[in-house]
Amino acid sequence: ALRVVIPGKNSDTVYNWGTFDFSTSNFAWKFAKGRLKYSLGVSSYDRFLKEYLGEARWVVSQKLNIETDEIRKIFDLISENLKPENVSYKYDFFYDNCSTRIRDLIEKALGDKMLYPPEKPSRELMTFRELIGKYEKGYPWLQFGTDLLIGSPADKKASFRNTMFLPLELKDGLSECLVRREVKMIPLLTDPVVVVDFPSPEAKERLLVSPLFILSLLLIAMIIITSALRTRKVNDIIDIVLFSVFSGLAVLMIFFNFFADHIETKWNLNIIWLNPLIFLCLVSLILKKDWSAWFRVVFFISAAFLAFILILPQDINNASVPVILILMLRSSIRADFR
Repeated sequence: ALRVVIPGKNSDTVYNWGTFDFSTSNFAWKFAKGRLKYSLGVSSYDRFLKEYLGEARWVVSQKLNIETDEIRKIFDLISENLKPENVSYKYDFFYDNCSTRIRDLIEKALGDKMLYPPEKPSRELMTFRELIGKYEKGYPWLQFGTDLLIGSPADKKASFRNTMFLPLELKDGLSECLVRREVKMIPLLTDPVVVVDFPSPEAKERLLVSPLFILSLLLIAMIIITSALRTRKVNDIIDIVLFSVFSGLAVLMIFFNFFADHIETKWNLNIIWLNPLIFLCLVSLILKKDWSAWFRVVFFISAAFLAFILILPQDINNASVPVILILMLRSSIRADFR
Protein backbone atom coordinates (compact mmCIF):
# COMPACT_ATOMS: atom_id res chain seq x y z
CA ALA A 1 0.00 0.00 0.00
CA LEU A 2 1.02 3.62 -0.52
CA ARG A 3 0.56 6.02 2.41
CA VAL A 4 0.19 9.74 1.68
CA VAL A 5 0.41 12.20 4.58
CA ILE A 6 -0.53 15.89 4.22
CA PRO A 7 0.13 17.49 7.64
CA GLY A 8 -1.33 20.88 6.71
CA LYS A 9 -4.67 19.27 5.85
CA ASN A 10 -4.60 16.72 8.69
CA SER A 11 -4.82 14.02 6.03
CA ASP A 12 -3.32 10.53 6.39
CA THR A 13 -4.53 8.24 3.62
CA VAL A 14 -3.60 4.75 2.42
CA TYR A 15 -4.01 3.65 -1.19
CA ASN A 16 -4.24 -0.09 -1.84
CA TRP A 17 -4.52 -1.60 -5.34
CA GLY A 18 -5.46 -5.05 -4.01
CA THR A 19 -9.13 -4.61 -3.11
CA PHE A 20 -12.14 -6.34 -4.64
CA ASP A 21 -15.85 -6.57 -3.93
CA PHE A 22 -17.13 -9.87 -2.50
CA SER A 23 -20.66 -8.85 -3.50
CA THR A 24 -19.71 -8.92 -7.18
CA SER A 25 -22.14 -11.10 -9.10
CA ASN A 26 -20.73 -14.58 -9.84
CA PHE A 27 -17.73 -13.70 -7.66
CA ALA A 28 -16.22 -17.23 -7.40
CA TRP A 29 -16.66 -17.92 -11.12
CA LYS A 30 -15.07 -14.62 -12.15
CA PHE A 31 -12.23 -15.20 -9.69
CA ALA A 32 -11.55 -18.68 -11.11
CA LYS A 33 -11.79 -17.41 -14.68
CA GLY A 34 -9.36 -14.56 -13.98
CA ARG A 35 -11.97 -11.94 -14.83
CA LEU A 36 -12.56 -10.51 -11.36
CA LYS A 37 -11.82 -6.80 -11.34
CA TYR A 38 -9.44 -5.51 -8.68
CA SER A 39 -9.68 -1.89 -7.59
CA LEU A 40 -7.78 0.95 -6.00
CA GLY A 41 -9.09 1.18 -2.44
CA VAL A 42 -8.76 4.25 -0.24
CA SER A 43 -8.86 4.25 3.56
CA SER A 44 -7.57 6.24 6.51
CA TYR A 45 -4.27 5.15 8.00
CA ASP A 46 -5.97 4.40 11.35
CA ARG A 47 -8.48 2.10 9.67
CA PHE A 48 -5.69 0.43 7.70
CA LEU A 49 -3.72 -0.32 10.89
CA LYS A 50 -6.83 -1.65 12.67
CA GLU A 51 -7.42 -4.13 9.84
CA TYR A 52 -3.85 -5.37 10.01
CA LEU A 53 -3.93 -5.59 13.81
CA GLY A 54 -7.18 -7.56 13.59
CA GLU A 55 -5.59 -9.99 11.14
CA ALA A 56 -2.30 -10.22 13.10
CA ARG A 57 -0.28 -8.97 10.13
CA TRP A 58 2.90 -6.94 10.53
CA VAL A 59 3.36 -3.51 8.98
CA VAL A 60 6.64 -1.90 7.93
CA SER A 61 6.87 1.72 6.81
CA GLN A 62 9.45 3.20 4.43
CA LYS A 63 9.45 6.83 3.33
CA LEU A 64 10.05 7.78 -0.29
CA ASN A 65 12.92 10.22 -0.78
CA ILE A 66 11.16 12.32 -3.39
CA GLU A 67 10.80 16.03 -4.08
CA THR A 68 7.82 18.35 -4.41
CA ASP A 69 7.37 18.03 -8.18
CA GLU A 70 7.53 14.24 -7.92
CA ILE A 71 5.00 14.23 -5.09
CA ARG A 72 2.72 16.36 -7.27
CA LYS A 73 3.14 13.84 -10.09
CA ILE A 74 2.15 11.01 -7.74
CA PHE A 75 -0.97 12.95 -6.69
CA ASP A 76 -1.87 13.44 -10.36
CA LEU A 77 -1.40 9.74 -11.11
CA ILE A 78 -3.51 8.69 -8.13
CA SER A 79 -6.25 11.15 -9.10
CA GLU A 80 -6.25 9.76 -12.62
CA ASN A 81 -6.40 6.21 -11.24
CA LEU A 82 -9.37 7.11 -9.01
CA LYS A 83 -11.53 8.11 -11.97
CA PRO A 84 -14.50 5.71 -12.36
CA GLU A 85 -13.19 4.44 -15.70
CA ASN A 86 -9.73 3.70 -14.22
CA VAL A 87 -10.34 2.66 -10.61
CA SER A 88 -10.76 -1.04 -11.51
CA TYR A 89 -8.35 -3.17 -13.50
CA LYS A 90 -7.88 -6.74 -14.69
CA TYR A 91 -5.57 -8.40 -12.20
CA ASP A 92 -2.49 -10.26 -13.47
CA PHE A 93 -0.62 -12.08 -10.69
CA PHE A 94 2.81 -11.79 -12.33
CA TYR A 95 2.72 -8.50 -14.21
CA ASP A 96 -0.12 -6.25 -12.99
CA ASN A 97 -1.16 -6.62 -9.37
CA CYS A 98 -1.40 -4.63 -6.13
CA SER A 99 2.38 -4.69 -5.77
CA THR A 100 3.48 -3.91 -9.34
CA ARG A 101 1.01 -1.00 -9.50
CA ILE A 102 2.95 0.82 -6.77
CA ARG A 103 6.24 0.15 -8.55
CA ASP A 104 4.78 1.46 -11.82
CA LEU A 105 3.43 4.60 -10.15
CA ILE A 106 6.83 5.42 -8.62
CA GLU A 107 8.54 4.80 -11.97
CA LYS A 108 6.17 7.20 -13.74
CA ALA A 109 6.62 9.86 -11.07
CA LEU A 110 10.43 9.72 -11.13
CA GLY A 111 11.08 8.87 -14.78
CA ASP A 112 14.75 8.35 -15.66
CA LYS A 113 15.83 9.70 -12.25
CA MET A 114 15.03 6.28 -10.78
CA LEU A 115 17.82 3.75 -11.17
CA TYR A 116 17.65 0.01 -10.66
CA PRO A 117 20.76 -1.93 -9.62
CA PRO A 118 22.59 -3.83 -12.39
CA GLU A 119 20.78 -6.98 -13.53
CA LYS A 120 22.22 -10.30 -12.39
CA PRO A 121 23.38 -12.86 -14.97
CA SER A 122 20.50 -14.99 -16.25
CA ARG A 123 21.80 -18.11 -14.51
CA GLU A 124 21.49 -16.37 -11.13
CA LEU A 125 17.92 -15.16 -11.64
CA MET A 126 15.06 -17.03 -9.99
CA THR A 127 11.97 -18.10 -11.91
CA PHE A 128 8.50 -16.88 -10.95
CA ARG A 129 7.80 -20.39 -9.61
CA GLU A 130 10.92 -20.34 -7.45
CA LEU A 131 10.00 -16.92 -6.07
CA ILE A 132 6.54 -18.18 -5.12
CA GLY A 133 8.08 -21.31 -3.58
CA LYS A 134 10.38 -19.12 -1.50
CA TYR A 135 7.32 -18.01 0.49
CA GLU A 136 5.76 -21.49 0.65
CA LYS A 137 8.58 -23.02 2.68
CA GLY A 138 7.07 -25.17 5.42
CA TYR A 139 3.79 -25.53 3.49
CA PRO A 140 4.59 -28.42 1.09
CA TRP A 141 0.96 -29.22 0.27
CA LEU A 142 0.33 -25.61 -0.71
CA GLN A 143 3.46 -25.70 -2.87
CA PHE A 144 2.39 -29.01 -4.44
CA GLY A 145 -1.03 -27.59 -5.32
CA THR A 146 0.51 -24.39 -6.68
CA ASP A 147 3.02 -26.31 -8.80
CA LEU A 148 0.23 -28.50 -10.16
CA LEU A 149 -1.94 -25.56 -11.25
CA ILE A 150 0.53 -23.01 -12.62
CA GLY A 151 2.04 -23.66 -16.02
CA SER A 152 5.28 -23.12 -17.87
CA PRO A 153 5.00 -19.26 -17.86
CA ALA A 154 5.92 -19.53 -14.16
CA ASP A 155 9.26 -21.06 -15.16
CA LYS A 156 10.37 -17.91 -16.94
CA LYS A 157 13.27 -16.09 -15.30
CA ALA A 158 12.11 -13.01 -13.40
CA SER A 159 14.16 -9.86 -13.92
CA PHE A 160 14.95 -7.67 -10.90
CA ARG A 161 12.00 -5.45 -11.76
CA ASN A 162 9.63 -8.37 -12.31
CA THR A 163 10.38 -9.92 -8.91
CA MET A 164 8.33 -7.06 -7.44
CA PHE A 165 5.05 -8.85 -8.15
CA LEU A 166 5.49 -10.10 -4.58
CA PRO A 167 5.10 -7.41 -1.86
CA LEU A 168 8.18 -8.43 0.13
CA GLU A 169 10.25 -8.46 -3.05
CA LEU A 170 8.88 -4.97 -3.80
CA LYS A 171 10.00 -3.80 -0.35
CA ASP A 172 13.47 -5.28 -0.75
CA GLY A 173 13.81 -4.33 -4.41
CA LEU A 174 12.87 -0.67 -4.06
CA SER A 175 15.23 -0.48 -1.09
CA GLU A 176 18.08 -1.17 -3.54
CA CYS A 177 16.99 1.52 -5.99
CA LEU A 178 18.61 4.93 -6.24
CA VAL A 179 17.37 8.37 -7.28
CA ARG A 180 19.56 10.73 -9.32
CA ARG A 181 19.89 14.17 -7.70
CA GLU A 182 22.12 16.38 -9.87
CA VAL A 183 25.62 14.96 -9.32
CA LYS A 184 24.81 12.49 -6.54
CA MET A 185 22.68 9.40 -5.95
CA ILE A 186 20.44 8.89 -2.94
CA PRO A 187 18.44 5.82 -1.82
CA LEU A 188 14.85 5.76 -3.08
CA LEU A 189 13.58 4.59 0.32
CA THR A 190 14.54 5.32 3.89
CA ASP A 191 15.37 2.46 6.24
CA PRO A 192 12.33 0.37 7.21
CA VAL A 193 10.48 1.23 10.41
CA VAL A 194 8.41 -1.49 12.08
CA VAL A 195 4.95 -0.08 12.84
CA VAL A 196 3.13 -3.28 13.81
CA ASP A 197 4.98 -6.48 14.62
CA PHE A 198 3.81 -10.06 14.99
CA PRO A 199 5.94 -13.21 15.12
CA SER A 200 5.88 -15.09 11.84
CA PRO A 201 3.95 -18.38 12.03
CA GLU A 202 6.33 -21.27 12.54
CA ALA A 203 6.27 -23.55 9.54
CA LYS A 204 8.47 -26.61 9.86
CA GLU A 205 9.25 -29.09 7.12
CA ARG A 206 7.77 -32.36 8.36
CA LEU A 207 8.73 -35.33 6.22
CA LEU A 208 6.02 -37.64 7.57
CA VAL A 209 3.20 -35.32 6.45
CA SER A 210 4.80 -34.08 3.22
CA PRO A 211 2.99 -34.80 -0.05
CA LEU A 212 5.95 -36.79 -1.40
CA PHE A 213 5.95 -39.09 1.65
CA ILE A 214 2.16 -39.49 1.89
CA LEU A 215 1.69 -40.06 -1.85
CA SER A 216 4.63 -42.50 -1.91
CA LEU A 217 2.90 -44.47 0.87
CA LEU A 218 -0.27 -44.43 -1.22
CA LEU A 219 1.72 -45.77 -4.19
CA ILE A 220 3.12 -48.61 -2.06
CA ALA A 221 -0.38 -49.40 -0.79
CA MET A 222 -1.66 -49.48 -4.38
CA ILE A 223 1.13 -51.86 -5.40
CA ILE A 224 0.27 -54.20 -2.50
CA ILE A 225 -3.45 -54.01 -3.20
CA THR A 226 -2.93 -54.58 -6.92
CA SER A 227 -0.80 -57.66 -6.34
CA ALA A 228 -2.98 -59.10 -3.55
CA LEU A 229 -6.51 -58.39 -4.73
CA ARG A 230 -8.13 -60.54 -7.34
CA THR A 231 -11.76 -59.63 -6.64
CA ARG A 232 -13.16 -57.78 -9.64
CA LYS A 233 -15.75 -55.86 -7.63
CA VAL A 234 -13.21 -54.40 -5.19
CA ASN A 235 -10.86 -53.51 -8.05
CA ASP A 236 -13.71 -51.77 -9.85
CA ILE A 237 -14.50 -49.67 -6.77
CA ILE A 238 -10.83 -48.71 -6.30
CA ASP A 239 -10.42 -47.74 -9.96
CA ILE A 240 -13.68 -45.78 -10.12
CA VAL A 241 -12.54 -43.74 -7.09
CA LEU A 242 -9.03 -43.22 -8.46
CA PHE A 243 -10.07 -42.37 -12.01
CA SER A 244 -12.76 -40.02 -10.66
CA VAL A 245 -10.02 -38.11 -8.81
CA PHE A 246 -7.79 -38.11 -11.90
CA SER A 247 -10.73 -36.97 -14.03
CA GLY A 248 -11.40 -34.10 -11.64
CA LEU A 249 -7.77 -33.02 -11.91
CA ALA A 250 -7.99 -33.32 -15.69
CA VAL A 251 -11.01 -30.98 -15.64
CA LEU A 252 -8.89 -28.43 -13.74
CA MET A 253 -6.11 -28.78 -16.31
CA ILE A 254 -8.53 -28.20 -19.20
CA PHE A 255 -10.24 -25.28 -17.50
CA PHE A 256 -7.11 -23.38 -16.47
CA ASN A 257 -5.26 -24.13 -19.71
CA PHE A 258 -8.00 -23.20 -22.17
CA PHE A 259 -10.88 -21.38 -20.48
CA ALA A 260 -9.36 -19.20 -17.73
CA ASP A 261 -7.68 -15.87 -18.42
CA HIS A 262 -4.86 -16.42 -15.91
CA ILE A 263 -1.59 -16.18 -17.85
CA GLU A 264 0.25 -18.12 -15.15
CA THR A 265 -1.95 -21.23 -15.56
CA LYS A 266 -1.58 -21.44 -19.36
CA TRP A 267 0.68 -23.99 -21.10
CA ASN A 268 0.57 -26.26 -18.07
CA LEU A 269 2.35 -29.44 -19.16
CA ASN A 270 0.67 -31.44 -16.39
CA ILE A 271 -2.20 -31.70 -18.84
CA ILE A 272 -0.13 -34.30 -20.71
CA TRP A 273 -0.57 -36.92 -18.00
CA LEU A 274 -3.80 -35.46 -16.60
CA ASN A 275 -5.42 -35.58 -20.02
CA PRO A 276 -9.04 -35.87 -21.23
CA LEU A 277 -8.55 -39.54 -22.20
CA ILE A 278 -8.82 -40.34 -18.49
CA PHE A 279 -12.54 -39.51 -18.79
CA LEU A 280 -12.97 -42.35 -21.29
CA CYS A 281 -11.31 -44.73 -18.87
CA LEU A 282 -13.69 -43.63 -16.12
CA VAL A 283 -16.71 -44.02 -18.40
CA SER A 284 -15.60 -47.55 -19.33
CA LEU A 285 -15.35 -48.44 -15.64
CA ILE A 286 -18.78 -47.03 -14.82
CA LEU A 287 -20.44 -48.66 -17.85
CA LYS A 288 -18.42 -51.88 -17.38
CA LYS A 289 -17.09 -51.67 -20.94
CA ASP A 290 -13.87 -53.32 -22.08
CA TRP A 291 -12.10 -50.25 -23.48
CA SER A 292 -8.61 -51.49 -22.75
CA ALA A 293 -7.13 -49.49 -25.65
CA TRP A 294 -7.80 -46.20 -23.82
CA PHE A 295 -6.07 -47.50 -20.70
CA ARG A 296 -3.06 -48.45 -22.83
CA VAL A 297 -2.92 -44.97 -24.31
CA VAL A 298 -3.13 -43.38 -20.84
CA PHE A 299 -0.39 -45.71 -19.60
CA PHE A 300 2.02 -44.91 -22.44
CA ILE A 301 1.37 -41.15 -22.25
CA SER A 302 2.06 -41.18 -18.51
CA ALA A 303 5.17 -43.29 -18.98
CA ALA A 304 6.48 -40.92 -21.68
CA PHE A 305 5.80 -37.90 -19.46
CA LEU A 306 7.72 -39.53 -16.62
CA ALA A 307 10.61 -40.45 -18.93
CA PHE A 308 11.06 -36.84 -20.07
CA ILE A 309 10.12 -35.11 -16.80
CA LEU A 310 13.64 -33.80 -16.16
CA ILE A 311 13.99 -32.08 -19.54
CA LEU A 312 10.53 -30.52 -19.77
CA PRO A 313 10.40 -26.68 -19.97
CA GLN A 314 8.34 -26.74 -16.77
CA ASP A 315 9.38 -27.64 -13.24
CA ILE A 316 7.26 -30.59 -12.08
CA ASN A 317 6.85 -31.07 -8.33
CA ASN A 318 8.50 -34.27 -7.07
CA ALA A 319 5.29 -35.28 -5.32
CA SER A 320 3.66 -35.71 -8.75
CA VAL A 321 5.87 -38.73 -9.50
CA PRO A 322 4.14 -41.25 -7.18
CA VAL A 323 0.75 -39.98 -8.43
CA ILE A 324 1.79 -40.58 -12.05
CA LEU A 325 3.06 -44.05 -11.08
CA ILE A 326 -0.32 -44.84 -9.47
CA LEU A 327 -2.05 -43.82 -12.70
CA MET A 328 0.34 -46.01 -14.70
CA LEU A 329 -0.11 -48.94 -12.33
CA ARG A 330 -3.90 -48.96 -12.39
CA SER A 331 -3.98 -48.24 -16.14
CA SER A 332 -1.70 -51.21 -16.80
CA ILE A 333 -4.11 -53.51 -14.95
CA ARG A 334 -6.89 -52.52 -17.35
CA ALA A 335 -4.72 -52.23 -20.47
CA ASP A 336 -4.82 -55.93 -21.30
CA PHE A 337 -1.10 -56.18 -22.07
CA ARG A 338 -0.27 -59.54 -23.64
